[in-house]
Amino acid sequence: MLKRLSKYIKKLNKKKKTTIKDIANVLNISPAAVSKALHDDSRISKKTKIAVRQVAKNLNYQPNHLASALRKGKSNLVGVIVPKTNSNFFSSVIQNIEEVLNKEGYNIIITQSNESFRKECNNIDTLLFTQVDGIIASMANETTDLEYYEKIKSKGIPLILFDRGENDLNVDYIGINDYDSSHMIINHLVEQDCKRIAHIGGYKHTRIFNNRIRGYIDALKKNKLPLDEELLLESSLTTEDGREKMIHLLSLKNRPDAVYVAGDYAALGALQVLNEQNIKVPQDIALVGFGNEPFTSMVTPTISSIKQHSGEIGKQAAKTFLEHAKTTDMKQTLNKIILDAELIIRDSSNKKSPVKST
Repeated sequence: MLKRLSKYIKKLNKKKKTTIKDIANVLNISPAAVSKALHDDSRISKKTKIAVRQVAKNLNYQPNHLASALRKGKSNLVGVIVPKTNSNFFSSVIQNIEEVLNKEGYNIIITQSNESFRKECNNIDTLLFTQVDGIIASMANETTDLEYYEKIKSKGIPLILFDRGENDLNVDYIGINDYDSSHMIINHLVEQDCKRIAHIGGYKHTRIFNNRIRGYIDALKKNKLPLDEELLLESSLTTEDGREKMIHLLSLKNRPDAVYVAGDYAALGALQVLNEQNIKVPQDIALVGFGNEPFTSMVTPTISSIKQHSGEIGKQAAKTFLEHAKTTDMKQTLNKIILDAELIIRDSSNKKSPVKST
């Protein structure tokens, strides 16, 4: 057997991948027997199982999980789609999804859309081809066509959306109360005697950003402040967007005395411009972000922001998938979990008293 094994190792160096048939040829047994041995079938002797596993190790055999999934109808893989992985919010959600699912024998496949609709569609196709047992996703900024998400539903694969998701899909959703979050921010700024509050928001076709915009508008009305359309701006909420929109707001004849930004990276860009132009924050212009990214407590001044409870969102998304995995009831009640957000007040918006950074 050693001569045969040595011969195959040399031969396999020229191949891309070892197969069950290669192991069978070394041991002079059938591929079916190898497959059964690798799956610890009771009909295969202990001696054969040991031999098969040793040869598989020597030949660096890697199981074909896709083929296995096709045979069993279950892959124990869950796809996760996020707009970007370099955000503390999304990385925390992913970490908590993985932690919960690993305990139940599942692994995750992480993909990112980079806010691109086309890439998001490719990610969905790849995950479906890989025979994942479910998909947990947060939509890209560019996504307005829900056809690919409908494709997931049509195949009977559990789809759980978090943070960004559309009500029209009628699927499980986990997120925070974005509408109320805007009220918290505006109420706080009004308490700081701000009267002309601008909003650098996301695109209103995305549900969460639309809810933040609606919350901003309604909170202004509630506080008897006028809505000035020139103070309501939409963007992709990148750092560069924050810089660009802040420069625009500062060019207005009647500048705002506060700016509520719907994302921390854009808030960082806005703060950079304010610092560069020697505008006092919060005395001249107060600033509030959204997401509570780690850098918000490290910059000068520290940035007030909304804490989104990313860890809990990840755990609830994973638990929701597991509920689907444990039932065959296609009419299972959908989960709509809306968590209360928290406003972390820091130096950038607190005019009345100093704040200890958190």
